[in-house]
Amino acid sequence: MADSHEEPTGGRRGVWERPVVRAGLIAWAIAGVLVIGAIVGMVLARLTVVIVPLVVALFPAAVLVPPTTALRRRGVPGGLAALVVLLVSIGLLVGLFSILTPAVASELGGLVQSLEDGYTQVRGWLARGPLHVQTLPLDQMLSQLSEQAAEQGADLSGRILEAGAVVLEGVAGVALMLFTLFFYLKDGARIATWVRNLFPQRVRADVQGIGDRVWFTIGAYIRGLLVIGLADAFFIGIGLLVLRVPLALPLSVLVFFGALFPIVGAFTAGTVAVLVALATKGIAAALAVLVLIVVVQQLEGHILTPIMLGRATELHPLAVIVALTSGAVLFGIVGAFLSVPVAASMARALSYLRQRTATEPA
Repeated sequence: MADSHEEPTGGRRGVWERPVVRAGLIAWAIAGVLVIGAIVGMVLARLTVVIVPLVVALFPAAVLVPPTTALRRRGVPGGLAALVVLLVSIGLLVGLFSILTPAVASELGGLVQSLEDGYTQVRGWLARGPLHVQTLPLDQMLSQLSEQAAEQGADLSGRILEAGAVVLEGVAGVALMLFTLFFYLKDGARIATWVRNLFPQRVRADVQGIGDRVWFTIGAYIRGLLVIGLADAFFIGIGLLVLRVPLALPLSVLVFFGALFPIVGAFTAGTVAVLVALATKGIAAALAVLVLIVVVQQLEGHILTPIMLGRATELHPLAVIVALTSGAVLFGIVGAFLSVPVAASMARALSYLRQRTATEPA
């Protein structure tokens, strides 16, 4: 009886240990994960208007938390300190844009015309040169955009409604971001503790460790990026003035915003500056601007970036480009801006988990 009782159990165990059955279980598990991931992705896509402001608010919070903490140490209540820092920051931004916008707008038409003239010269040289390139990819892209604009122009009322919806969505997103930013500044520590306590007790220390590293990465990245952008804009702007290249102010502003998008932004801003110099001052000035940009970028890469960013973002340039492209495809310009710090934060989290696993006793 004992033998007959153990045989079915052993038989059942043998069935589950068969390679085909185990492979089937693994396949079903992978399929389940993919289905759950697809469902989560669909839900997140529906909630983009809510999720993006919540994530975006983390980045200014990383810059504004230190002054808020300083006010609290002087006895200012948390809510008042957060409100003061937020209002002062908004006031500074509004003041800066009110000063720069008229100057940039007055020269914007000249910038566009200079770009067109510079691009026309480049096309002419390529067509007359040894390569005899008659059509550039940009020509095809511009032609396609013109055709799409002509086709969509017929449904003007529908486009106006769509544009209005986009504007309203953007205003709602900004309002939610500011509202969230206020509470990040006021109750950031309490929010972090609440999130940590959602996890089981045994993993809370790891959640805290990952959270601390991610927060450090975001703060160091944003602060470093702003300093690097200001330095690039200042030195390139001074160089453009010395070379007497027109439109130095809008080009400097473009360089600053280009610095917010590593590698791709610097390349784009540099290309625009070289084309403007080519169209307005000739080939010698364009080459001088190119040398200026290369020198500034080398100083940034070898001095500023290691000092300002340090070990905050340990990403290979290929990983940066992949992250930028993926973010831009999925979420547009906001995704392109967020992609690198998000990727760097994920890398820091994985590094922490790898070190944690290596130090655990066998």
